[in-house]
Amino acid sequence: MRISATIVTLNEERNIRRAIESLTCADEIVVVDSGSADRTREIAAELGARVVEEPWRGYAGQKNFAAKSAAHDWILSIDADEALTPELAGEIEALKEHEPAVDGYSMPRFAHYLGRWIHHSGWYPDRKVRLYHRGRAAWVGEYVHESVRVNGAAGALRGDLLHYTCASIAEHLRTMDRYTSLAAQELLANGKAATPGKLLADPAWTFFKSYVIQRGFLDGPQGVAIAWMAAFYTFLKYAKTVKWQAK
Repeated sequence: MRISATIVTLNEERNIRRAIESLTCADEIVVVDSGSADRTREIAAELGARVVEEPWRGYAGQKNFAAKSAAHDWILSIDADEALTPELAGEIEALKEHEPAVDGYSMPRFAHYLGRWIHHSGWYPDRKVRLYHRGRAAWVGEYVHESVRVNGAAGALRGDLLHYTCASIAEHLRTMDRYTSLAAQELLANGKAATPGKLLADPAWTFFKSYVIQRGFLDGPQGVAIAWMAAFYTFLKYAKTVKWQAK
């Protein structure tokens, strides 16, 4: 079992070094860049990654392109703002001793938000399939919230995949604006329209779920911020459908 690690990038010079240096279990590292204006490509090449330039195909499309560009069938796909813990890297290294009996592996993702590791709020363990055989799994999701669909059996790893999310509220708002536009497009494509009830009730339910049911109150001020931002995300995606429906 040999593993190709893949990362898709755009202006990730702040994060790319940490991501690549964590990939000690990979037999090669492929960085697919969609036109960075900073030093992302240079840093990746300096660290031994093979850099491929490719225009943006969408989240799932870009990650599938990265998998096809790899030398090996087993793909370890991470984002530039993520990194393997030594425990996870060691766990994956141990898998390489024999061909696995499953077609993919999920791993818990542990998020760092506004200076704090988030244990609740619906953010942990947030399991994601990131290690998979490219002949039996692929990325799906045309708009947003892409994920790996495994056609066969999947196993579960214990080590954490660290996710270094927004360092500021301003950064979170910028990210939210982009993702809610994609989410609204997806709603409209699926024939789902916003209603006054959804605009009023869904954000309130989202806040209650994150802060109370998912125990966001245990995450301190960051838990409050997560709940409010989740509610605002829900409002924005519906509000944007109203705007586009009116055109």
